[in-house]
Amino acid sequence: MDEINQIEIEKKLLSLREEHRDLDVAIEQMVQAPHHDQLRLGRMKKRKLALKDEILYIESQLVPDIIA
Repeated sequence: MDEINQIEIEKKLLSLREEHRDLDVAIEQMVQAPHHDQLRLGRMKKRKLALKDEILYIESQLVPDIIA
């Protein structure tokens, strides 16, 4: 993996983590509201899980395999 590609992947990872964090805050605020849209909340939670999966996948690509 060349240096430019590594930098682009790290930028993407940073962006995904930020979106995940923002969704976490938004979900928490929505849950605190007395009346909230369950469908929207479900979609936000689903997106948050998808982001987590994508983050974990990208992180696994950045870490080289070590043969024990």
